[in-house]
Amino acid sequence: MDNSQAQAFGPRDRRPDALGDLRVLPDETICAILEYLTPRDIARLACVSSVTYILCNEEPLWMILCLKRPNGSLQYRGSWKKTALHLESLPNECEEPCRKPLHFDGFNSLFLYRRLYRSHTSLYGFSLDNGTVERKKDLSIEEFYHQYDGKKPVLLTGLADSWPARLTWTTDQFLLNYGDTAFRISQKSSQKILIKFKDYVSYMKLQHDEDPIYIFDDKFGEVAPGLLKDYSVPHLFQEDFFDVLDRDQRPPFRWLIVGPERSGASWHIDPALTSAWNTLLCGRKRWALYPPGRVPLGVTVHVNEEDGDVNVEAPSSLQWWLDIYPLLADEDKPFECTQLPGETIFVPSGWWHCVLNLEITIAVTQNFVNSTNFEFACLDMAPGYRHKGVCRAGLLALDEGSFEDADKNICYNNDDFSCSDLTRKEKRVRVLKPGDDPSKERTTNGASKRYHLWKQGFSYDIKFLSMFLDKDRDHYNSPWSSGNCMGQREMREWLSKLWVGNPGKRELIWKGACLALNADKWLQCLAEICTFHNLPPPTDDERLPVGTGSNPVYLIGDSVVKIFVEGGLEASMYGLGTELEFYNLVHKVNSHLKKHIPDVLASGILYLENGSFTVVPWDGKGVPDVIAKSNLIPEKCELDGFAFGLWSKKQFEYRKAATSIHESISSAGCMTIWPYIITKRCKGNIFAQLRERLSWEDTLNLASFLGEQLRHLHLLPLPPFNYLIFSDIGKDLELTYTNSCMEVVPSKSNAPAEWEIFVRTLIRKKKDVASRLSKWGDPIPNTLIEKVDEYILDDFSKLLHRNEGKNGVNKVGNPCSWIHSDIMDDNIHMELRSVPLCSGESAKDAGGVDDGSMNGYDDGRKGDSWSPSHILDFSDLSLGDPILDLIPIYLDIFRGDQSLLKQFLNSYKLAFRGMQLHESVEGGDKLGRLSYLVMCYCILHEENILGAIFDIWKELRTAESWEEVELAVWGELNTYNGFP
Repeated sequence: MDNSQAQAFGPRDRRPDALGDLRVLPDETICAILEYLTPRDIARLACVSSVTYILCNEEPLWMILCLKRPNGSLQYRGSWKKTALHLESLPNECEEPCRKPLHFDGFNSLFLYRRLYRSHTSLYGFSLDNGTVERKKDLSIEEFYHQYDGKKPVLLTGLADSWPARLTWTTDQFLLNYGDTAFRISQKSSQKILIKFKDYVSYMKLQHDEDPIYIFDDKFGEVAPGLLKDYSVPHLFQEDFFDVLDRDQRPPFRWLIVGPERSGASWHIDPALTSAWNTLLCGRKRWALYPPGRVPLGVTVHVNEEDGDVNVEAPSSLQWWLDIYPLLADEDKPFECTQLPGETIFVPSGWWHCVLNLEITIAVTQNFVNSTNFEFACLDMAPGYRHKGVCRAGLLALDEGSFEDADKNICYNNDDFSCSDLTRKEKRVRVLKPGDDPSKERTTNGASKRYHLWKQGFSYDIKFLSMFLDKDRDHYNSPWSSGNCMGQREMREWLSKLWVGNPGKRELIWKGACLALNADKWLQCLAEICTFHNLPPPTDDERLPVGTGSNPVYLIGDSVVKIFVEGGLEASMYGLGTELEFYNLVHKVNSHLKKHIPDVLASGILYLENGSFTVVPWDGKGVPDVIAKSNLIPEKCELDGFAFGLWSKKQFEYRKAATSIHESISSAGCMTIWPYIITKRCKGNIFAQLRERLSWEDTLNLASFLGEQLRHLHLLPLPPFNYLIFSDIGKDLELTYTNSCMEVVPSKSNAPAEWEIFVRTLIRKKKDVASRLSKWGDPIPNTLIEKVDEYILDDFSKLLHRNEGKNGVNKVGNPCSWIHSDIMDDNIHMELRSVPLCSGESAKDAGGVDDGSMNGYDDGRKGDSWSPSHILDFSDLSLGDPILDLIPIYLDIFRGDQSLLKQFLNSYKLAFRGMQLHESVEGGDKLGRLSYLVMCYCILHEENILGAIFDIWKELRTAESWEEVELAVWGELNTYNGFP
């Protein structure tokens, strides 16, 4: 056959030759792999063959590469490829010259064709005239609560008629008023990317993206405060339980939304099972909604079995409407409507919804928690995973064998819902695919049974959903889902503020606290302790734990009761044991600290056995029988002394440093034994509640107070060293096997024994530092995470700054000392100083406080000045470098204020370790910088200290090196010489 005959049959398929072994992969898979390459690698790969040239020049690929860039500003350059190359900061002569792209015959791709079609589809006639979502006007609050709130969506007209935004929220007006204002775009990656509005308008005019980026900014009120004056919350949605939180405390709740045709939000349920209202000011939106528990076809729900985090895998909204929606039977169609300018749609808690912009739209939306969905929001923050899956996917989330019990709506035990494969870390909810017939039995995956049980047995009722809670999961010990709308401490503070500020709704708040906080269990424990020690029973005001700490704390009359639960029983025993040893030592040596720590009234252990509670007093000495039976006696400890004291706790910390975060949390287990301590209640209030009221003079006095008390703490003598405890650790060369990985610890350095264990603990923490920082993620920059191993030393003994002393024994600049480890704004107590008031002036006018304190004791005195009186909560006491105590003080109490840091150091008057040996910080020697030492401690800290740093110094999120962060945050320490 000659060439003319061959050409008659069309061009040959270039795929086999151009892709080689990759030809067996679908185009979709190859395109997904390319997303993991760098722009430079993509450019090189485009030169390999004609097909790789085609795949490597796809705009969606370059769009993803752009959005993976570090946090910063974005400027669209006419195409995503040009934008990405510009972000690479290439020299002008290296930029691709303007020329037409190459075209090749002999290559066809249905995947690429469909994507191209979606990118150029017009949605002008895509609206729905007769939707199934009701339209209502002039709806009263009573009608809203009885017919729609928590029941079904509704489209409301007239709520925004009086808003200035009805006239001013157009693209032309935004360009005029906010053209140079940078807004956040939709989160297609973990990065937070900003774009100026004028640049975004240019993008909207030029783009032909399948899934265009859109402005979705929860901080628009901060960057453009004038926009908040253009609208108001409609009267139907005024009740919002998050209103008790300060603006910087509450989770994201309001968003400005601007998007072009084809943009939108894919299928999702709003965070924390909140309800939402969305008002459209410009353009048209098409909505699709499904009731709770009914997963839309084409959507997969992932539920992490460790922390309950829920991730949804869904096609883009446009793709779902074009590819899946036409395949739905009438009975499977969603609730639908087309939203017009001026209309407000209400989305109830737990409803799935998907939004598609039919043209350029501008809208505002807010999420809220009210009386109807409060318990659902609390349930969503409860520890565990099964209930989260059921809330979103209904009975689809259950394993085979659990359906019959669920259909009967009975109470379940843990075994009913155990996973068939206990090693799985993530459950993937299986769903019906387009074309599946739910009426036919499917023995392979039980899809039909799930479908019918959803219709017959699933109830989006709080009593039904709470049955799926894992009762053995403890709020204080279980992993906290990264998808939760707020942290554990913030959630506890939220409930406490609601309890104090809404006495008329305490019955509802109590139900929510029992779901999220196990409040009923802790109240029962508290009642047993109060009865044993003849304390008055808790009043209604005292039923909820107070504060934001990691253990339940209660204020009972003039006493404070703290129940130790953080980290499990073993960690709790070391927490209380070390604290009691510390209190004993302070009084024994008559330290100045004695006046500024609470008096201990009692301590002991509460345990549950055979359904009955027993209380055993314990002063920290010896080992109680109930603990001995639990096999928790520290190895080689002195049983007649403080068996769970400082040295045993240090050995425990060394062992714990070899485990991952999730391993240490999961090892806590379900506790039926609870150590506790009762201290005298301090008068006044905690600093956390006074921060905004204090004068600058009072804040400076607080800094001086902390410096003085920390000096007393760090000069406190250590208990006699127990060499038996560390005999195994002190070998010349230690090879231990942890998680199947060999850990090599440097040979013994002849440094003091306490420094040896401290350094070896740091070495263990460094082992998985990069993975730990990656798990914490934003706002820690990825560029710095990649460089963290090279920044931190491999051998931390070099940080000791040793020199040879008498008899050839190495000496360290300063000895190890007691460290508090947790001096934060809720662990500082302050008293009101009585100041005479001018005639006719009220205490409120003078700046005093006229309400009761949630965490302190309000004695009724009024004035305008506060002085620090006590340091609280010594359960995190440890042994270590004194400078470690500076980290929480500077970041949490001082919020990075260097003048307060200087005031603290002037009062502290002690030289930090090694300063006499390395006074010069010139020449770039990082070992000579005290700032380098502290930065290493911040990176290795078991808490997310770096998150706090990048929240305070936001400009450092674009830092290129750890040295840049180090000097900006801690550089002031390099000029401090102390006053030895």
